[in-house]
Amino acid sequence: MMVHELGHLLAARSCNIAASELGLGVGPRLFGFQLGSIRFGLRAIPLGSFVALDGTALKEKSVRAQLLVHLGGVIFNLVAGFLTYGTTLGWLNLLLSAGNILPLYQHDGWKCGMAIMRALLRRKSEPAERAFTFSGGFVSLLIAWAVVRMFI
Repeated sequence: MMVHELGHLLAARSCNIAASELGLGVGPRLFGFQLGSIRFGLRAIPLGSFVALDGTALKEKSVRAQLLVHLGGVIFNLVAGFLTYGTTLGWLNLLLSAGNILPLYQHDGWKCGMAIMRALLRRKSEPAERAFTFSGGFVSLLIAWAVVRMFI
């Protein structure tokens, strides 16, 4: 997961978007250190990871820059997956990239879809965002069902 978050961090840095923290896990911080302007932390519950970005600065950037930052983790996972293809690490990276590109709420695919939709509409629209979130969840379930059916 750190490969994924490192991708977001480097993409954000390339677009001049500040990041304050890179964390592994959720919950209270068990251990951490500062490196430059970024705090690195290990959290109590080892589920997930995150990069705390300046969301306001991100939304002010072009759609292309927003997509680069949101897809930075997926791109890094794909590169790592292909470089280590055939190993467990390779498959984990490829699966992580595939899961994050799905339009599930707050995943990278959903964030990209929201950035594109807001740009096309030239504004935020609660009804459109709700419809996208619901349909994205439904499509993700259908894709997951199809993948499971391939192996069962």
